[in-house]
Amino acid sequence: MDYLKTAIDLFFQFKAYVMLPIIIFIIAVIIRMPLKKAFLSVLQLGAGFAGIFIAFDFFVSNINPAVSDLMIMRDINLPVLDVGWPPLAAITWASPIAHLSIPIIIVINIVMLTFNLTRTIYLDIWNYWHFAMLGALVLNASNSIALALISTALIAVYTIKMADWAAPSVKREMDLDGITISPLSSVGLLPYAQSLDAVIERIPVIRNIDYNPQKSDKEASILSEPMVIGALVGLLLGLLAKYPMKETLELCVNIAAVMFILPQCGSLIGKGMGDVSSTLKDAVVKRFPHKDNLLVALDSGVVLHNKSILTAGIILMPLTILLALIIKGNRTLPLGDLVALISQVSVMVLIFRGNVFRTIIAGIPLVISYLLISTHLAPLITSLSKKVGTAVLDDRMITSLTDGGNPLRFWALKLFEGNLIAIVIIPLFILMLIISYRRYKKEIQEPSKEH
Repeated sequence: MDYLKTAIDLFFQFKAYVMLPIIIFIIAVIIRMPLKKAFLSVLQLGAGFAGIFIAFDFFVSNINPAVSDLMIMRDINLPVLDVGWPPLAAITWASPIAHLSIPIIIVINIVMLTFNLTRTIYLDIWNYWHFAMLGALVLNASNSIALALISTALIAVYTIKMADWAAPSVKREMDLDGITISPLSSVGLLPYAQSLDAVIERIPVIRNIDYNPQKSDKEASILSEPMVIGALVGLLLGLLAKYPMKETLELCVNIAAVMFILPQCGSLIGKGMGDVSSTLKDAVVKRFPHKDNLLVALDSGVVLHNKSILTAGIILMPLTILLALIIKGNRTLPLGDLVALISQVSVMVLIFRGNVFRTIIAGIPLVISYLLISTHLAPLITSLSKKVGTAVLDDRMITSLTDGGNPLRFWALKLFEGNLIAIVIIPLFILMLIISYRRYKKEIQEPSKEH
């Protein structure tokens, strides 16, 4: 066990944009992909992901001072600081169950593939921490390693199945065959998005509203460009924070630049994975002819060149700040995870067929849940962060807006705690799963038919 822990600790010292290409390259060699082609593919994959990390870091370094200054200028006191996902990852990997989770999830995926319970090869090992985090929280609440591992396994099975169900939307909107989205934080929202989409389809007038930047190339609308939306968000933040003209214009251009760079990085990831995915499928079909529809699950970065996803995420950022100010019970200051809103809503945008209007409708209650849950869990996250040595500035409580406030993980935690309200929600969740499954089956049977 110590050898396994040491090996896994060593492996996770690598950044995600280094670790994933290594995994993909090993797979490419195993399936006998030409070495030159394999090397170029994984280099494109790594460069694309590295570009996204760089763009996100640049974005955070620009937007955080503006948001902080806004709060100071408006004399607003939100004592819980959103520092993003790193403390949660640190808490997770420090948990006794984290290192057991990785081989367990790999075995679960293999078993599901063997018995045709999934089409998804879940290669995104970096995002296994999303599953293990639930286990770590359950372990903290129950002191039961068995319950912690069961919770980790169940949420992994759920996410793998949701990756299956997301694939038709990924193919339809992104023209990516054999690729699906992996993170729990985005694909886990699929039942919510599918159910809300079904409801909106039955509301007159509202169902006809369609703001879709991804399909607006033929139009002259300047608002179809994420760069323009980014610049407007920068202008709004600069004005609210009472920045001088120079700093305001710089913020506009910087955010616009991020909105330009992200699609290029996403395209590079899709290009890099395209050849590997195709070769992998051919190799599997050659040995197992009945498995001709396999999917490779990747981080949502692979779809970040979609204009609608970028636009929806960037619009939700100022809305999140506004909601943080007016929602009763919120104490979280959104900062570190604001940029994560882009990837969080990615699967929802694809399900809504690129309709940003529907995404904003769905995004507002989602953001409210992020704020309230991240506020509720802040004392626990702060306490656990101190135990694993994560820095806490000025003894201020910290949290993570999106990953710490994830409603699905929070609901699962409360279920394992025996919370009555969480138990009462089970029938509603089952209903959403039924709606999602029926829509998934309809789409794979009639892929060209619009609903």
